[in-house]
Amino acid sequence: MRIKAWFPTFIYCAPLLRTGAARFNAELLKEAYQLRDFDRDGQKWSKKNYPGGFTTYGSLDKLHQFSSTFTELQRRIDRHVKAFARKLDFDLANRRLEMTDCWVNIMPRQTAHGLHLHPTSTLSGTYYVKTPKGCAAIKFEDPRLDRFMAAPPRKAGASRENQAFVHYPAEAGNVILFESWLRHEVPANPVEAERVSISFNYNWF
Repeated sequence: MRIKAWFPTFIYCAPLLRTGAARFNAELLKEAYQLRDFDRDGQKWSKKNYPGGFTTYGSLDKLHQFSSTFTELQRRIDRHVKAFARKLDFDLANRRLEMTDCWVNIMPRQTAHGLHLHPTSTLSGTYYVKTPKGCAAIKFEDPRLDRFMAAPPRKAGASRENQAFVHYPAEAGNVILFESWLRHEVPANPVEAERVSISFNYNWF
């Protein structure tokens, strides 16, 4: 072929478990709500930085070191991270990827998570615990967007690889992984029911 695609951006999405996801999610959801009820520092941080929602990002961001349930989550995510790292051709000889941060996000109606990236991390991701029908998807931005300069707009029916944004629906039981430099956001949750997820970062050592 005369035209080839280079410098692709990879996003990994797969079920965390083959079986037992509903039971495991029930355990995670219980702990997430307990954290919302008793994490006073998290409540204060969320009120200022995450209007309408709750997150432990500003208070308890290493839940995999705090709770056996979240330690088990880390163990199960590790398998997917290794598979993604192989796809990315990371040279990890005598090195290892380790979870460095892990926190809960609870998004009621109209709560949003603005466009951002995860500096100083290698891989980032989200695990979906509770995703009511119609809740907000995660939205990724083409990392070349600020370099398009004089490029004309894309056609309305542009192929997926030529679109400026891509949306991955939030589905309970799925884990999504991406390189930490990739900008992403979660638009305002349009439904009444709460969207609950667990976000995390990995780095190499």
